[in-house]
Amino acid sequence: MQATVLCLYGASVHAANPAACLPGSDQCPRKSDDFSLCKPNALLAFYVPDLPTTGVREEADTDFGADRFQTADQTKYLLQGNARVQRLDQLIRADELTYWTETTAWVAQGNVRYQDRGMLLSADKAQGKTTPNTAILDGVRFQLLSSRGNGQASQAELVDDDNARMKMVRFSTCDPDQPSWEIRADDLAIDQAAGVAKGHDATLRIGDVPVLWLPYVRFPTDDRRQSGFLYPSFGFNGNSGLDFTLPYYLNLAENYDMTLYPRLVTQRGFMAGAEFRYLTERSRGQIDGAWLPNDRRADSERGQWHFDNFTSLGGNWNFAANINGVSDKRYFEDFGDSLSAIATSLLPSSAYLNGRGRGWSFAVGGDKYQITDPSLPDQFEPYMRLPRVTFDGDVALAGRLRGGVKSEFVAFDKDCFADADLNRVCPTTGQRLDLYPYLSMPLEGASWFIRPEFGVRHTRYDVETEQANGVTRGATPQRTTPIGSLDLGLIFERDTNLFGKGYTQTLEPRLFYLNVPYRDQRNLPVFDTQLLTFDFPQLFATNRYTGADRQMDANNLTVAVTTRLLESATGAERLSASLGQIRYFEDQRVQLYGAPTRYSGSAYAGELDVHLSDRWRLKIAEQWNPNGDQTDLSAVSLQHRFLGDGVLNLSYRYRRNFLEQTDISALIPLNEKWRLIGRMNYSLRDRKPLENLVGLERDSCCVVWRLLARHYLRSASGKANDALYFEMELKGLGAIGQKTGDFLRRGILGYQ
Repeated sequence: MQATVLCLYGASVHAANPAACLPGSDQCPRKSDDFSLCKPNALLAFYVPDLPTTGVREEADTDFGADRFQTADQTKYLLQGNARVQRLDQLIRADELTYWTETTAWVAQGNVRYQDRGMLLSADKAQGKTTPNTAILDGVRFQLLSSRGNGQASQAELVDDDNARMKMVRFSTCDPDQPSWEIRADDLAIDQAAGVAKGHDATLRIGDVPVLWLPYVRFPTDDRRQSGFLYPSFGFNGNSGLDFTLPYYLNLAENYDMTLYPRLVTQRGFMAGAEFRYLTERSRGQIDGAWLPNDRRADSERGQWHFDNFTSLGGNWNFAANINGVSDKRYFEDFGDSLSAIATSLLPSSAYLNGRGRGWSFAVGGDKYQITDPSLPDQFEPYMRLPRVTFDGDVALAGRLRGGVKSEFVAFDKDCFADADLNRVCPTTGQRLDLYPYLSMPLEGASWFIRPEFGVRHTRYDVETEQANGVTRGATPQRTTPIGSLDLGLIFERDTNLFGKGYTQTLEPRLFYLNVPYRDQRNLPVFDTQLLTFDFPQLFATNRYTGADRQMDANNLTVAVTTRLLESATGAERLSASLGQIRYFEDQRVQLYGAPTRYSGSAYAGELDVHLSDRWRLKIAEQWNPNGDQTDLSAVSLQHRFLGDGVLNLSYRYRRNFLEQTDISALIPLNEKWRLIGRMNYSLRDRKPLENLVGLERDSCCVVWRLLARHYLRSASGKANDALYFEMELKGLGAIGQKTGDFLRRGILGYQ
């Protein structure tokens, strides 16, 4: 009956299952409500653990028992001393019980105790009938058995197996003698078969203070959904003022629902939002959006929309779509509440029909991007790719010889824009066909592998460019180049002992030779190609560019080695260390922009991941460039867990000529009730904080509250914002205030 109090406002809340949070985890799952700080309910002292939990009560026999029986005419029995009447799971006990055989009525007095499969209660007195099965109890104190919850009622009427009515009800999940919060109602009717409860004149109290009154409430008693108001959220920030949302949930059908999000932002206006979710035999997805008809600060209409869908078409086929849009470039800057939202410069949308089978995959659809960074001019918006068709196949030919093809056809389009001098500029548009047929012969053993591959990449364009005089000029440039590679590796193992534990240590040397002849590609357009971020996996890639507009030339040999420590008892990987470099035998002539490079080798790329203890984890990624005797990239993160839920994260990120940041975050338990929360994300390159967060959290038997103060950048241009968040979680009921749990799990690695 947890949901009995979950939803004075409506839809029930599903508590997440508790799950372990592994060291180094990016985000930890939400813990279920923890009632370990509560005292045992005194009613549990007379709980009988072995009552039946299944069966039909009306079809069961009625059993009586007592220390003494008295009867005058065998129509009225007086049971005294440990008197009891039981029918299947329903057990009534009292000091004295009177029973009339003709009417099946009974009256219990003195230390009345009642128990069934879902409830345990005590009463001053009780009366009822066994046929039909009804009971009325006065002066009731009750404890739920199926979930956390207890309370009082002046009277409780048990109408049948599934229905009950109560008067002057008080309910809470707190300790009965110390209710930090409770719900009081004049009357309450519970239908467990339908999973619905109805009440009148209901008040939510926190301590002795009434915070919400409703003349009528209807809410679920279990996990079944019910329409109604959800708990409000509110917060404050310097950019928008007070932000208040009161959601309303609509349980439209078993497989689809809707939530309305009326939202008041005091410095901007009233925003209407909605989310529609659906689930069918073949499809699942949601449609959501928000609309602000007139933003008083921006003096314009604002809004955002999102459509997400996955549909199984049977067999190996499906349709997936993820469509997004915002009204303007500053939407996330004004309404986003996280660094990830603020840092979103391009908002993607895509829709694809996908097919996959044994040895093949196919997709047809399109992609479009919208600029959401006000500092980016329109010309930086990526090309729309519509249509885009891909097909990949790989089949066995003879013996270990395999043949395959990777292919893509794309039509690129982009709107004309005005340059800095307000001149109309129309970019090159057109189509591109990219084909890569190949042969491979992977040879592998338990401690070695040899993977040769040879293919030919052919890329052809059909493009149009608008000249200054308005004349459109067409062209069909193309490129064909062979690509050959040979991947060799060995795996050595030995048993070792470290800190009293047995481990298997591996040593895995690897060579990767790549040969791609040079082709002059300066006449090819650049539609969707960028230089990939260099890292350890890139040591074994056949191209350092995304897309097909550039294929690098290569006469390279990658030399790399990896060692691992595997725990003998569990097989868990406790250490992994890798180091490698590409050696260039010829100059790298193919470049997106700039002149050819004449280096003898790439940067050294190394990775280290150590978690010998469940309390400590260290991760290091390093790139040292011998060509300039300088570090290109450095990333170090250390996580320590302590005192149960306590966690400390230290990290440093550096990329030459781009960023240098430190990030410190922590959750510090002061005792079993109080916890400190903090984060400091600082840009050493810009000499200013990206985000500072400090907060306090208090846990008790049935209430958790958090108070957070936050200073953060709200735009890529460096505009800052201050915000104050307060949230109170009433365990078993829900949260009131600004929802901070998901935000903290994203910002503090390991937070639960």
